[in-house]
Amino acid sequence: MNKRNLTIAAAALVAAGCAGMMESEPQVTDAQVLAVMKKSFLPKGRAQLDRLDQDEMQKLCSEAGATGKPLAKEVSDRLEKAQAAVIKYPSNLMGDWKSGERIAQTGVGKQYTDDPATPAGGNCYACHQLAKAELAFGTIGPPLYNFGKIRGFTPAMQKYAYGKVYNSQAFSACSSMPRFGHQQILTEKQIQDVVALLMEPESPVNK
Repeated sequence: MNKRNLTIAAAALVAAGCAGMMESEPQVTDAQVLAVMKKSFLPKGRAQLDRLDQDEMQKLCSEAGATGKPLAKEVSDRLEKAQAAVIKYPSNLMGDWKSGERIAQTGVGKQYTDDPATPAGGNCYACHQLAKAELAFGTIGPPLYNFGKIRGFTPAMQKYAYGKVYNSQAFSACSSMPRFGHQQILTEKQIQDVVALLMEPESPVNK
């Protein structure tokens, strides 16, 4: 056997050995990972260990993100339908836009350092532009400036805005937007106020 063939044979043996080692390694299950995480994190204040528990939608979206493979359409349609079923629409969808503006600008709440007696904020500006006068805003989400003015100040659009804030996954599976109502981040009244911020003609969003 010449030197070149010997090198090729050696490389093949090494590759085969590595493959055998990989096949013999035990597979770590999701349950084992979750158990380790729950031992690593300590519950404190408003931050409890139940945040580590995933529902079906979160599990499937996590898997899709890890593998780089988007959800099949029939799966995303099913998840969106299930999430839409849990939205609780009040009889009145609109609140006070001035309160909604304060909620949009407030990022406190749900962290272990936050006072449980203090209402959580929406922190909407972290991801969206809402008002023309706002100097700093995020771009993860689409701009919402002139939201109602562009889409129309209709009851149907009010319902859409309420549902989207309450549970964004009902409209787009694996959305990065928090499920503010479903996860009890914002109260019903707070969501009504945010809807008013988006939909009132006199709101700075629509000026």
